[in-house]
Order: sequence, then structure tokens, then C-alpha cells
Amino acid sequence: MITLDEALNLDRKSIIDLHREYGNTALVSLLGMLNFDKLFVKAEGVKVWDSDGNLYLDFLGGYGSLNTGHNHPYVIESIMKVKERPNFLQASLPALAGVLANNIAEITPGDLKHCFFGNSGAEAVEGALKVARITTGKPAIISTGGSFHGKTMGALSLTGREKYQQPFKPLVPSCDKVPFNDIEALEERLKKQDVAAFIVEPIQGEGGIIIPDKGYLKAVEELCHKYGALFIADEIQTGLGRTGKMFACEWDEAKPDIMCIAKSISGGIMPASLFITTEEIWNKAYGSKEKCLLHTTTFGGNTWAAAAGIAALEVIIRENLPQKALELGDYLLGELNRLKEKHGLIKEVRGRGLLIGLEFEEPKGMLDKISGGALTKASQEYFGSLVAGELQNKYGIITAYTLNNPNVIRLEPPLIVTKEEIDQVITALDKIFTENKSFLKLAVKSSGSIISSVFGRK
Repeated sequence: MITLDEALNLDRKSIIDLHREYGNTALVSLLGMLNFDKLFVKAEGVKVWDSDGNLYLDFLGGYGSLNTGHNHPYVIESIMKVKERPNFLQASLPALAGVLANNIAEITPGDLKHCFFGNSGAEAVEGALKVARITTGKPAIISTGGSFHGKTMGALSLTGREKYQQPFKPLVPSCDKVPFNDIEALEERLKKQDVAAFIVEPIQGEGGIIIPDKGYLKAVEELCHKYGALFIADEIQTGLGRTGKMFACEWDEAKPDIMCIAKSISGGIMPASLFITTEEIWNKAYGSKEKCLLHTTTFGGNTWAAAAGIAALEVIIRENLPQKALELGDYLLGELNRLKEKHGLIKEVRGRGLLIGLEFEEPKGMLDKISGGALTKASQEYFGSLVAGELQNKYGIITAYTLNNPNVIRLEPPLIVTKEEIDQVITALDKIFTENKSFLKLAVKSSGSIISSVFGRK
């Protein structure tokens, strides 16, 4: 057995060896391909340091989990205040969970009021789906193509990429998809009158940072109510200030029947999530002594997580992080669009607030024809990761591609980021695209394994 004190002093190679031997061996190899297996030993705000003392800027932000930054001191101090309290004691009502529920109800749109606390975004989605079915008595759940709602069985059944679903079929029945941002397709499906709920991300995150047309979410709300379905907003990645408002559905003045919140709810310190719904829906689902224990979880609403949540919300509101995200996001989008005009490798810049995606052009020309289109296919799967690799390994900037569209890298820093830190990213991207005029050149420099896959060599 390795003690904690010993673990804190292990070097990078030892950590890699432990993961290779006892963890996800293939993931170790994948991360090693792009030198993404560094050992990070310190984090503060937007900055992190590796075991060699190198400084990095975190523009990945835990996929939206770090809106308040790494290890915000106020959140840490708040957790320390409850260190002597029982963390969870089921034969009681946890005091701080009640306070956090109150505070969430105060900041969410519409009549959302009753909370159920869990530990992850996928767990929040699972709870929301169960509420929809028990409340409406209908079987079908509708989601959208390109969506991402998690990888547990119910959430996976709604996630919009076949790659993640195929190995686990059959999935949960009566889960259908319509195109994102397509009101006509949604209404056509709702007309069957068997739909319990439509779940949608206000902005598709893993789909490549896809923003719907103005008015789409309000139209979704109205259509769902017209046909007796519930409207579930998955705000797990977009919520708590990320897009320039507290919740992204507020851009359309949309009021969901159920909202899923996770990631930054605890300041990125503790595993925490929740779904929140209206009093009417909650009472139909769990509003009796016979039903109140139909949906439970052991660690949900524990004292440490709730304390972190209360503190994180205080920070978000006190520091006006939604407004900062809006202003700095507008600046970052403007600078990225300037790069797009300069560099042909950039196909499109998309985003709102500090949730921004950069999509790359696919290869064209003779080499792609020689490879039988394999160069395009490799670009679709690896271009984002290669750019992310250059950013991290050469310029000390951490980011990653979006899961459902790997040809897009995300820029999703903590909302406490500064203009000067944004400028460092712009300068790095400018240099990368100036030095690498094509996917092939970047692939040759970064990883021979990818070139081998393009031309069929082992």
C-alpha cells in the first residue's frame, strides 16, 4: 500500500506506471502520444504548475467546472468551517443542503423551486428523466443530434454520438432524437403525444459549441407545454455565468420545467450536482410519504459539497462573473475572428461568453486524394488534439477538443481570467497557424502515429 504522504511525492513516471498497470491502459497511451500525461502539482485561479516547475494557463476549465477558478480560497475556507460536522447522516435533514437549495431557487429562472442533489452531471440528468416519466406517465424522452448528456445508461441513451452508444446497445427504450435547432422536427415528434420530456443543452458543448437561433429555447418551452411534455434544460456546462448570464436559457427568456446543474456548482472543489423543478412537478413525482424515497443517493447534498456550493454561488454573484464572462468573451471572440481572417486553417469561430469553439478546415488537394480521403478522416479526429498539444507543450496553455466533434477545440477558461491571459492564447494560436499551414505539417511534427494511420502503415 502507498500512503498519502508517499503518493504526494511520486514522480511523473511513477504515476504513469500506476495508471498503466491499474487504470485505463489505453488512455495512458493515448495521452502519452501528445505528451498530455504531465504531472500537475499546484493550481491557483487560471494557473497550474507541473512537477518540473513549468507554468500553464488553464483554458479548459474542467469543461465548465472551474468558473471560479482552481482552489478559490473563499470556497476552500468555507469547507474548512464545516470540517467537524458530520458529512452525511441519512437519519437527518442536512442543514447546508437546505440552504443551498434555497439559494439555487433564488437564482434560477421561472418557478423552479425543489432540488435533488447528486454527485455528477449524468446523475442530475438521470434524476430529471425519472421525474419526467413519473410525472407525465409517458414513456418517450426526446433529445437532439450532437448532444451530450453523460455516459450512464439513461444519459447515454440521449447523447447524440453513435460512437459512445453502439458498444452498449440495447439502450434505454423510447429515447428518440431530433435535429438541434429544428423546431419543426421537434413539433412533428411531439404530435405523437407520448413524450414525457424534451432535454436540450442551451448551447451544445461537446457537439462543437453550437448556438441555436434566437428564440429557439422559448419556442421549445411553448411547444412542450402545448403537447403535454416537460422541457428539461441541461445547463451542466452552460450554467452559473459561463455564457454571460447566470443560465444560458435566459438569453431566450426561456423557463424550463426541470433544470440540470453540476460542474461549477461546488466551485470545482467537490463532486456535486442537482436537478431543480417546480413545486407542481415535484409534488406529482415525490410529494407523498409513499413516493418521497423513490429516488435517493448516498452522498448527494453532503455537508462538504453543500458548503462549497453555498460559497461558490457567493463568489459568482459577488464578483459578478456572468458580466465578466460576457465582456471577456466578446473580446476573445473578436480576437479569434481576427485570426480567422488571417489564417485559412480556421473554418469557424463560435461561442457566447467564455464558452467558445474553434473549428478547423479539413484537408483539400492531391495528398488527400492519394490517401483515399484518409487525411480528411484523420483531420476530423485529430486536428483539434494536435492544436491542443501544441498549445500545451510549446506555449503552456491547456485546452482540449469537443467530444462529439474532435475537429473543434474549446476555449473555456475560468471566468476570473484576465485580458492579458487571453492575449497570451491569441499570440500562441497565431504562431501555431503561422508555422503550420496544414494539418499534415502539424501531424508530422506532432505524432508519427497519426501519419501512420493516414497512410496505412503500422
